[in-house]
Amino acid sequence: MESVRAVLIDIDGVLTVSWQPLPGAVEALREIREAGLGVVLVTNTTSRTRASIAGTLADAGFPVSAEDILTAPAVTAAYLAEHCPGARCVLLNSGDIAEDLGGVTVMDEEEEEEEEDEEEGDAVPDVVVVGGAGPEFGYAALNRAFGYLQRGARLVAMHRNLYWRTDRGLQLDTGAFLNGLEKAARIEAEITGKPSAAFFEAALAHVGVGADEAVMVGDDIESDVLAAQRAGVTGVLVKTGKYLPETHESASGTPGQVIDSFADLPALLRGPLRSAQ
Repeated sequence: MESVRAVLIDIDGVLTVSWQPLPGAVEALREIREAGLGVVLVTNTTSRTRASIAGTLADAGFPVSAEDILTAPAVTAAYLAEHCPGARCVLLNSGDIAEDLGGVTVMDEEEEEEEEDEEEGDAVPDVVVVGGAGPEFGYAALNRAFGYLQRGARLVAMHRNLYWRTDRGLQLDTGAFLNGLEKAARIEAEITGKPSAAFFEAALAHVGVGADEAVMVGDDIESDVLAAQRAGVTGVLVKTGKYLPETHESASGTPGQVIDSFADLPALLRGPLRSAQ
């Protein structure tokens, strides 16, 4: 483990599925901690706050706290503060993430209706923020967001994942709807979570290591693994979660390493780690 000082780890599909630990994941993370490696959990999960995620994982036996977790909502809040200070935002998301959106002005439904009643064409939210998919991604909500975009609002998305793995199988995620919004409004979303380079840079800064001193472990070959490799981090693909052989074969690049599950990571780190970046 001499060349690796920190491990960036996706949660859903790597450590857990539907928040239930995958076989050997708890023990593997404990071994990594005991080896003295830095750990940061990097997730595009948008339905829970960092504190909620940490509590659930700790209850399952994982040695983590809220300080070890970097979420797409938290990174989005920082992005909006830097690039859209004072902006009024409309949030399309499944789940309560207000705690991780500190400093962001999120309009409630009543305020949105008041805006729609305004006669002036420029009476529109500044930013449409898209989080994680769920029942809230119905026609009315998407069409309302489409209207704001046509009238000049910026489009910021926490990620563009097409699907994720649950105990009921693969489920549609934000990307399936985001692509339609972008094409209909003729606008390109600003992505704040994975696979954006800024997300990985924030994770490295969070744990205090350079890109060449870290590995990123994920089940999404494009957003987790290859995106990390473009940021200079060695990628490790696990064959759990949303992993599919066909997406592996048709990917835009080659993972640094491929292992069956997170349980195999400690053994990989004990050997000579070679990157195929």
